[in-house]
Amino acid sequence: MTPSGDSPNRIPPPGARVLVAMSGGADSAAVAALLVRRGCDCIGATLRLVPEPPGKSPFEPCCGLDAAIDAARVCARLGIPHEVFHAVDRFDRDIITRFVREYAEGRTPNPCIRCNRMIKFGALYERASALGCEWVAMGHYVRLEDRGGRMALRRAVHRVKDQSYVLAPLTQAQLRRACFPLGEMTKEEARAAAGGIDRRSGQKPESQEICFVYDDDYPRLVEERAGAFPPGPILDRQGRVLGTHHGLVRYTLGQRRGLGIAAPRPLYVIAMDRARNALIVGYDEDSFCAEFTTGPVFWGALPRQVEPFDCLVQLRSRHVPGPASVVPGRASATVTLLEAQRAVTPGQWAVFYDNEGYVLAAAEIRSGPVDG
Repeated sequence: MTPSGDSPNRIPPPGARVLVAMSGGADSAAVAALLVRRGCDCIGATLRLVPEPPGKSPFEPCCGLDAAIDAARVCARLGIPHEVFHAVDRFDRDIITRFVREYAEGRTPNPCIRCNRMIKFGALYERASALGCEWVAMGHYVRLEDRGGRMALRRAVHRVKDQSYVLAPLTQAQLRRACFPLGEMTKEEARAAAGGIDRRSGQKPESQEICFVYDDDYPRLVEERAGAFPPGPILDRQGRVLGTHHGLVRYTLGQRRGLGIAAPRPLYVIAMDRARNALIVGYDEDSFCAEFTTGPVFWGALPRQVEPFDCLVQLRSRHVPGPASVVPGRASATVTLLEAQRAVTPGQWAVFYDNEGYVLAAAEIRSGPVDG
């Protein structure tokens, strides 16, 4: 499958000058190949988010030295320019430092969403303007359509790979310059398109979800930057001491394993009381939430609303959306879930969809099931 003129998924016309974000992997190689074949004037750009000297790093395979080398090889075979764009300091300041601070304060942030907004669709956009590119192409699996003058993200045809959740807070201004040629393709089709240009890129493994936490040890990273977190009491909802935790940073809402407490029924983390340095646990029924509040709403296919609206809400990147009612405020929203959900987690995002998979709006979750 290739982008076609009769598809509602927005694709640059032949001759358009396009900056193609190149990670060195199959998806971005496929995007570059498809747009070159379409007749676009493409420039490949690879983000470097690690400090020099170059070498192997936790940021492989998406943002390190190998990524830049692979991307440059693909661009050479396509006959298009390639450049490496360094955003090391900006990434550290705006993404890693913010991630550490949020985690230290008891939230569970999604740095991929913030990176998309500030780095991939922020710093990279600035570079695109400097190069005279009116379009920026990304290898995300999502569709982008013009719905009555508003840019509307829509779930990818290949639902398993859909990445609309992590792109949901992008602004209208950001989306007007974006295109996602893989929105109507499967992963297998993308690998085939990439492999036709460069076999290594076509076979390259997926990048990690959070590139700078290469060993999945979030507490280690946070404590390296913010200092050690002391142990404290594990309390039930009545305030009784059930055990001792090993530092609040080592736990997340909804966690069941690793609590070290013998109980007749499984216990779950339902809140963190930072004032008392206490971990609050409860039974399964205590971990569910039927209503929560958010931060400011980022409007997508739906223009700014003042009246309540119904939708399907997704609460995590792998969460199955469920029906909800949203009451928007001036700088927040109140969300009521028709079916209570476990582990509604401050720091994650609530993304509101309609029944056709369009992103209506998105907002960061601020309150959870228990305000500790």
